Amino acid sequence: MSLRISEVADAAGINKETLRYYERRGLIEQPDRSPGGHRLYDEQAVTTLRVIKAAQRLGFTLDEVAELIEVGRRRGPERDLQTHARAKLTEIDQRIADLTTIRASLVAAIDAGCKDLHECAGNECCPIPFVEISA
Repeated sequence: MSLRISEVADAAGINKETLRYYERRGLIEQPDRSPGGHRLYDEQAVTTLRVIKAAQRLGFTLDEVAELIEVGRRRGPERDLQTHARAKLTEIDQRIADLTTIRASLVAAIDAGCKDLHECAGNECCPIPFVEISA
């Protein structure tokens, strides 16, 4: 069964321009064309697009998604989903730690009554870290 671009985009929850962009990036296979030149996709394109969106929601960049899709196509022993997922989890854990530190600084600034960054920067009791502390 062949699907037109608008049908695929609607089924995957994206717009047609995004679909064309993914096609140019090589994230989805080039579709067949009708005698009139219209793109004709198979059901696998919808599945692939849903996979792309799910991977993005998990924090993978389009470059990382492209690598995952290519590894899946080759079915090779290279960096598989498990390897990518572990690396992404480490990255997310670091971002969570950074965000936790930022949150604590903002709460402390609110609690300290900081109203002006310049004034606060000159005050030793200001909780905002104006200088990066190296470990």
